Amino acid sequence: MLRKISRSSRTIQLHLGCGENYIPGFIHIDLNQYSHVDHCSDVGDLSMFNDNCVDLIYSSHTLEYFHRDEVNDVLREWHRVLKPGCLLRLAVPDFEAIVKVYQKYSDLDHQGILGPLYGKWPYGDDLDKGSFTYHKTVFDFNSCKKVLIKAGFHNIQSYDWKETIHADYDDYSQAYIPHLNKENGILISLNVEATK
Repeated sequence: MLRKISRSSRTIQLHLGCGENYIPGFIHIDLNQYSHVDHCSDVGDLSMFNDNCVDLIYSSHTLEYFHRDEVNDVLREWHRVLKPGCLLRLAVPDFEAIVKVYQKYSDLDHQGILGPLYGKWPYGDDLDKGSFTYHKTVFDFNSCKKVLIKAGFHNIQSYDWKETIHADYDDYSQAYIPHLNKENGILISLNVEATK
């Protein structure tokens, strides 16, 4: 059963690695200082938040920018700030779906393969001239579940982006091949939620 969390005066919802995407009711954290970013910071360091104070963490296509050996530390930090019983909602490129795209198109240069596998995102003070970061790891459901369990999460399951409070804000959790074919395309995002 999908768990929805709504905003109230006592609710803290974090949008980690938000990039250009703004979702009302969330605190936005990103390395780039877009106008809606509340904390320009590495999402692996949430020291601006106390233990057990956050009601929801949403992160879409951010965790893959960390090396595989860094992922556990990042997830433990996210776990630290969540209140017991509260939710991490995560989206990462889905390796199993990327393989399906390759099997269908037999083209390694297809946008549904190289982009999700390797990524490329600008960061820095001048985004036009800044540095770039690339994907450093990839997940399927089982590998994602293993790292979440290791970081202390439980009740790990897939979620349907259409049934979330952020469904109206298009991001990579809604990435399909062919692009924007949300009815018949291959969803190339692995959307997983877990409870502290």
